[in-house]
Amino acid sequence: MQRFIRAVDAVNYRVGRVIMYGIFVLMGILLWSSISKTFFLPTLWTLEMAQFVMVAYYILGGPYSVQLGSNVRMDLLYGEWSIRKKAWFDLFTVLFLIFYLCVLLYGAVSSTAYSLGYWGTEPFSFFSGLVTGAEEIGHMERSPTAWRPYLWPIKSIMILGMFLMLLQCLSELFKDVLRLKGESI
Repeated sequence: MQRFIRAVDAVNYRVGRVIMYGIFVLMGILLWSSISKTFFLPTLWTLEMAQFVMVAYYILGGPYSVQLGSNVRMDLLYGEWSIRKKAWFDLFTVLFLIFYLCVLLYGAVSSTAYSLGYWGTEPFSFFSGLVTGAEEIGHMERSPTAWRPYLWPIKSIMILGMFLMLLQCLSELFKDVLRLKGESI
């Protein structure tokens, strides 16, 4: 468990430290949008690209936030509890979060498969078929805006973010188990 915790925490720490600079990318896009609307012709891509960057910022930064314990938590009772009682409560609640993340991950995989032109009901078999050559990419989904970007890149980022969050939640679960055993983390 300790090795899994260290590996997942290291990956999410590095990803989080890189992604936290995404706010500057978002600011740059919005600044260019303001400048181009004021002095030039408005650009088609700025609003939607800002949305994509914001989604990546939140989705990929979430596991880092959970790792640091900076996520929002109701601290009315929790703050006064002992470490053992907090571990029991966290262990119980993280199980619900893991279930929720599994549902979100399945939805993200299904949505990404759809954006790549898959119309069936088994998105995981579609991706394994892409690897083996049994499946082909169909008509790719595009945004209905004037810019019309492909949607599979941002949906792939959603898969990665959900997967990293799921791994971080498993890491937190293992940390709680170790706390209950009385082991240091």
